[in-house]
Amino acid sequence: MTTVPHQIMWNRLISIVEEQAQALIRTAFSTSVREAGDLSAGVYDVAGRMLAQAVTGTPGHVNAMADAVAHFIREIGAATMAEGDVYITNDPWMGTGHLHDITVVTPAFHLGRHVGFFGCTAHVVDIGGRGFGADGNSIYEEGVQIPIMRLMDRGRVDATLIALLRVNTREPDQLIGDIHALAACNGIGTARLSAMLAEYGAADLAAIADFILDHSRRATLARIAALPLGTARAQMRIDGFSAPVDLCVRVTIAADHIAADFAGTSAPDPKGINVPLVYTKAYACYALKCAVAPDIPNNAASLEPFRITAPEGTIVNAIRPAPVALRHVIGHLIPDTVYGALDQLLPDTVPAEGAGALCNFQVSLRPLGAGRRAEVLCFNSGGTGARPGLDGLSATAFPSGVMTMPVEATEHAGPVVIWRKELRPDSGGAGRRRGGLGQVMEVGARDGYAFDFSAMFDRMHHPARGRAGGQAGGATEVTLSDGTTLPGKGRTAVPPGATVRLAFPGGGGIGDPRDRDRAAVRADLALGYISAQAARDIYGLDEDT
Repeated sequence: MTTVPHQIMWNRLISIVEEQAQALIRTAFSTSVREAGDLSAGVYDVAGRMLAQAVTGTPGHVNAMADAVAHFIREIGAATMAEGDVYITNDPWMGTGHLHDITVVTPAFHLGRHVGFFGCTAHVVDIGGRGFGADGNSIYEEGVQIPIMRLMDRGRVDATLIALLRVNTREPDQLIGDIHALAACNGIGTARLSAMLAEYGAADLAAIADFILDHSRRATLARIAALPLGTARAQMRIDGFSAPVDLCVRVTIAADHIAADFAGTSAPDPKGINVPLVYTKAYACYALKCAVAPDIPNNAASLEPFRITAPEGTIVNAIRPAPVALRHVIGHLIPDTVYGALDQLLPDTVPAEGAGALCNFQVSLRPLGAGRRAEVLCFNSGGTGARPGLDGLSATAFPSGVMTMPVEATEHAGPVVIWRKELRPDSGGAGRRRGGLGQVMEVGARDGYAFDFSAMFDRMHHPARGRAGGQAGGATEVTLSDGTTLPGKGRTAVPPGATVRLAFPGGGGIGDPRDRDRAAVRADLALGYISAQAARDIYGLDEDT
């Protein structure tokens, strides 16, 4: 087969996994999937090497799933796999980092021959235990653990597993609906793959897999070889839970790879903000790939030259049974740490620090009289850091890429009221290039309900730093409507009738604010992005300029 058909088939695979992801979005029950897009989808060869990923989805899921299928092959046994099988896990160390992510893998067959796998992941609203939050002291408190096992054996659903999950979770219909959606979207992938192989007269994926991986590897290595050799270190302090956390990294650009070593990073926390290494690798690889080879398709070979290490016993390589429910809070700050070092090696390439972690919270609502409890998870974003040639993006999730949930979808999910949701003026770090703005929100319960508020925030005490003279972004603020300050992480019972007021962080700026284009300052002022005082005192704008 010539190169042109291989390239066409490569594009077809990307189209297939995108259809796979869109099928998951259309059929999922949880708002975290339907509205926020907290998912991933991919196709793998028979050896478990990722060949293509869907554009829709998060790098934490996709890059972690790049390692996951090999675990399924080992645990299930390739010789026992059959058509109609579907496998499942939420193991944080063999999946995507915490129990709330369900990973489903399906072996793909063509004309009776095993030709590959489809995998997908989605974040579910509830998996039992203490509920989604940082309060757990070990993995055993954080929910139901599903080892790698068969969800379907030759088409027959494991009814015992489904019954166990139903009785151990607060939102059983959502959970079981999401699991079936995951299995169904893989089914779409296997059907489309078989049709493609039939169309091109191919017996399996071997030839196209070799083509994809060889071209991706060579293209990535060529990008790395063009970079200046060198080593740089960076450190970023963040809020943590029990104590502040220091993220430390040493980045080395070599002739044929880039290494990121997190030696020196803080020890694990007693509470659930620890990160399995698979998730650390996922976001460190993503940061490097965005900076070095963003246009090369993401697969096993294009990720291979990025080598990520972290000593066991650090918070970014937590081992079982460490609590890991909020592993994303630290995991999403790993790219900013990597960029602190990379900026020294590749000036004017990477953005300033941003909000990093998603500004998520979960509301557990209980009726004051008779009625059903409800769990509502809300995804929100702060601002990204300024870029060397552009301002940061407001209310945009980087690095996760997860979408902010619409107010209407959140209020539809349960008896919750979002009283306010708007951009936060002056939260973007001032600079020649301004950081992106965060948001302000106010959330409460409908009449007749009380609620617990589970906070999952960082950057309260350590806001995003600017670069090259740029100022820091606004810090996170969490208060009750009576002015009481709430912690950035953990569950709080909210008094009846009270609301929670939130101010999400902004991104850091780049360059001296006094060097910002005057027209840009006036535009920011007119749009309400900055106050008149900031325009005057920070940017130096007056009526005569």
